[in-house]
Amino acid sequence: MLSLVTVGTSLAGRMGGGDEPLQFTGKGELVFPEHYREWVWLTSGLGMSYTPTAQESADPRFDNVFVSPAAYRAFVATGTWPNGTVFVLEIRSGQHKGSINQTGHYQGELLDIETHVKKADGTWAFYGFGNEHKAAHAIGHDAACYSCHEQHGAVDTTFVQFYPTLQKVAHEKGTYKEKN
Repeated sequence: MLSLVTVGTSLAGRMGGGDEPLQFTGKGELVFPEHYREWVWLTSGLGMSYTPTAQESADPRFDNVFVSPAAYRAFVATGTWPNGTVFVLEIRSGQHKGSINQTGHYQGELLDIETHVKKADGTWAFYGFGNEHKAAHAIGHDAACYSCHEQHGAVDTTFVQFYPTLQKVAHEKGTYKEKN
């Protein structure tokens, strides 16, 4: 039996509309955000890689990014991500043969789910769920995702540069940092 602890955040009073409070098990694992597909969709990528040696694939993977609705509303208002923000990166296989499709690619099975969470203390953490909906431990800070996001994130270690609907907001609020 899991013991759950709900983390109080600056978003706690504004939950609703598909938001779920951050929940951790007694062991400090993040509980899977079951309703993330009801959250705000930010972008989809096809075959994206952050390494120059990556090989292109005949069936590249799709990345879908969602953010909790209260965090989205706060970002639109301020240009910053509040404590309690949760991003979900959903990675799906890419397919090109099936049904009546003759050209192009479409999304297939779920391969992996990762989250990027701004904790109550203002620090960010990554959690890897794989393709299961079980609680997950934070990925260690020595993982490449931390340094990559710190070096290349356009707003507060997040890749707003890939979220077309939020780039303008960040520029207008003065929070967008030009990075490679």
